Amino acid sequence: MKYITVLGSTGSIGTQTLEIACEQPDKFKAIALSAGRNINLLTEQVKTHKPEVVAIEDENLIEDLKDNINNLDLDNAPLVLCGKEGINAVAAWDKADTVVTGIVGCAGLIPTMSAINAGKNIALANKETLIAAGPIVIPALKKNNSRLLPADSEHSAIFQCLQGLPNYENADFSTGEMPKGLKAIHLTASGGAFRDWAVEDLKHVTVEDATSHPNWDMGKKITVDSATLMNKGLEVIEAHYLFGTSYENIEIVIHPQSIIHSMIEMEDSSVLAQLGWPDMKLPILYAMSWPERFKTNWKRLNLSEIGQLSFKEPDEFKYPCMGLAYAAGKSSGTMPAVLNAANEMAVEQFLKEKISFQEIPTLISKACESHMENLNLIPALEDILEVDNWARHFVKQEIKKGQKYLSIGSK
Repeated sequence: MKYITVLGSTGSIGTQTLEIACEQPDKFKAIALSAGRNINLLTEQVKTHKPEVVAIEDENLIEDLKDNINNLDLDNAPLVLCGKEGINAVAAWDKADTVVTGIVGCAGLIPTMSAINAGKNIALANKETLIAAGPIVIPALKKNNSRLLPADSEHSAIFQCLQGLPNYENADFSTGEMPKGLKAIHLTASGGAFRDWAVEDLKHVTVEDATSHPNWDMGKKITVDSATLMNKGLEVIEAHYLFGTSYENIEIVIHPQSIIHSMIEMEDSSVLAQLGWPDMKLPILYAMSWPERFKTNWKRLNLSEIGQLSFKEPDEFKYPCMGLAYAAGKSSGTMPAVLNAANEMAVEQFLKEKISFQEIPTLISKACESHMENLNLIPALEDILEVDNWARHFVKQEIKKGQKYLSIGSK
C-alpha cells in the first residue's frame, strides 16, 4: 500500500489521480488532499477517500468546508487546514509516501518544495516547478534523497524508455546528468488547436478557438499553451533539468495522433518510443507505482484501429513561443521563471479578452528582453519568486498602456 498526497485534488490531474486510487484500492490510499476553492468537490472526495488531512487555499472558505465535512458524520473526520501554510502542511504530511503535484502554474512551486524538503517522492505533474526553479529543485532533491517521477505524458514516456538503458541506476530521481548512451530526446506535440490553420488566419483566433483541443480535455490555460506550443517549449526546459540533456539535443516534432508520447535516441541511432492512447491516467499511474507496473482494465492500444501515425516539423512562424522557450532555457538562471510567469499572465489576459492571441508571444518576448540586464544565473528561491512577481507585473503594465503589439515576425 502506498499512501498518497494529492495537491490540487479538484483539478484535472487530482481527480484522475483519485480515480486511480478508487480503481486500485489495494495499492493506493489518499490520505492528504488540498484544493483551491472547490469545497463541494473536495467534500465529496473526503467522503469517498476519508483522508487524514485536507486543506483549502482560500482561507475564507474554511468554515464552510468544516461544516460540509461535519455533515458527513464520519467516524474519523480529517484535520482541516487553510491558506498557503495549510497547503504546505498537507504537502509535507508525515505519513504520505508520494505527493502528486497537480496545482497548476508557479503556485505549485512552494508546496512542491515543502514535499521535497520532507523527503517525499514527487509525482510531478506541475511542470512549472522545474521550469521556474530547476536550479533550486535539483540540489534539493539530492539533499533530501527525494525521488522525482514525471507524471505528464511526454516526460513519463522518456522516463519509461530510459529504463531500457544500461546502468541507468539513477532512474528513480533526477540527477541533472545525462544518462550514458542517450543521444537525443524527441518530444512529440499534438500541434494544438491550430495545427491545421494557416499562419495568417491566427489574427482571427477567439478564446473559444484556442480552448478547443483536438485530442485532449484539459484546463483552459494548458489548452492555450498547447495552441501556442508554449507547453512544448516549457517541456523542453523541464526535460533539460530532468534528464540532463542539452537543448541542442531536445527536439520537438508534431504528431497529430498523440499516440507516441515521446522518444529517445541512443548513441547507436536506435530510437525507443512509448505509445498509448491519449490518456493522462497512464503516466500518473506509472509515477505512483514505479518501479512496478500494475494491471488495469483500460482500453488496450490497437494500432490497426489507429491506421497511421504521422509527423511533421513545427512551423517556427506559427509557434514563436517555441523559440522563446529555447532561448530562455539557454539563458538559464532566472530567465525561465520570467518566461513562465509572463506566459501565465499573458494567457490569463487573453482568456479575459484583454489581448489578442498573437500578442501572447510578443508580450512574453518583451518581458524576457527587459529582464536580460538583471539576469541572475545562480538564483535562490527568493530570487525566483521575486522575478515571477516582476514578470507578471511587467506584462500587466504593458497591457495597461493600451498599445497593440504585432505578432513576432510580423511587418
